[in-house]
Amino acid sequence: MLADDVLDIRDPAFVADPYPVFDQLRGEGTAVRHDGLGLWLAVRHADADAVLRERRLGRIFRERQPADVWETFNWLHADSILDCEPPKHTRLRALVAKAFARGHVERLRPRVRDLAGGLLDDAVAAGGPDGVVDLVADYAEPLPVMVIAELLGVPEEDRPLLRPWSQAIVKMYEYDRTPAQEEAARTASSEFSDYVAVLAKDRRANPGEDLVTHLASVEDGGQRLSERELVATCVLLLNAGHEASVNGFGNGMAALFRNPDQLARMVDDPWGTAVTAVEEMLRYDAPLQLFERTAKEDVDVAGVRLREGEKIAALLGAANRDPEVFPAAEVMDVGRDPNPHLGFGAGIHFCLGAPLARVELQASVPLLLERFPRLRPAGEAHLRRTFVLRGYETLPVALTPA
Repeated sequence: MLADDVLDIRDPAFVADPYPVFDQLRGEGTAVRHDGLGLWLAVRHADADAVLRERRLGRIFRERQPADVWETFNWLHADSILDCEPPKHTRLRALVAKAFARGHVERLRPRVRDLAGGLLDDAVAAGGPDGVVDLVADYAEPLPVMVIAELLGVPEEDRPLLRPWSQAIVKMYEYDRTPAQEEAARTASSEFSDYVAVLAKDRRANPGEDLVTHLASVEDGGQRLSERELVATCVLLLNAGHEASVNGFGNGMAALFRNPDQLARMVDDPWGTAVTAVEEMLRYDAPLQLFERTAKEDVDVAGVRLREGEKIAALLGAANRDPEVFPAAEVMDVGRDPNPHLGFGAGIHFCLGAPLARVELQASVPLLLERFPRLRPAGEAHLRRTFVLRGYETLPVALTPA
């Protein structure tokens, strides 16, 4: 079967609910070819996991042309952990992990809860007499941006700049971009990189306890981050770090509203169910649906033979609903354990920001349900018209306290 026959990323019905198509594709038993996207799709859990871990596959970044027009966008990706392979990836990841190892994430856990509480206070104040707020715009979106901004040491007055830059750049990961979106991505890349470069220069002159300071000074075996590598790392941390948290939250809350029995389980014990519930939210409706890799040489993987240069993608949303791995895979179970989902990837490109996203979700979801146990939808939720990065634009709710 050609995947083109059933999978159309421009079809609103597919984007709204891709999972029946994924069920059909898994029945093929191997990866399937999608000529329209120009790649193979690994849809079963074992195959997607193999694609993510196979060292003969790589993240081969190809510069966009013309190079002078795309210069900044190109080096932001070429010098990031996400879009390079060993030995460069090994060196970059070791340096970034060493900076992270100074306790940045765990020291933020109490602060994340405080920030989430403040956002809920603001949402209540802005909700008016009916208490209706947008969980995405008023809670899910600002929280990870605030957290990463504190982590990096971005001054508070500059933080509103970050989310628009990030949203513009990540539009490039979709397959149905418009020329206007590409222009916005180029502009955002230049402005974002210039900003981080100035911030890094300041931290070298005036060191603090923030991650930018530590990235600027970290050393491993005589190796340090170049100026461009430091900037690319900071941009990646915001782009990848907050998208998983925002979309994981929105997708998960929307799923809980569709599964009131699971919402009731969480309301009964918000903090006790937080860890397993967050993992199930990430599995059940994955915020990242697809992760591309390219064959560095001829290789057999996912039941097919790839020639050097051919692309294959792990279809994470499909893998996370594989009944061979997840009993009653189509059922949301906030107590599911074990839960070996691939929401954060696997192998050498396993998401470096996964611990931070988990901290944010494990704080924001139970705090919301503890304070508003009678929380309910209030109006129509709107899913973004994007396939690769799946998430909600709006999720209106009535914040009804206990």
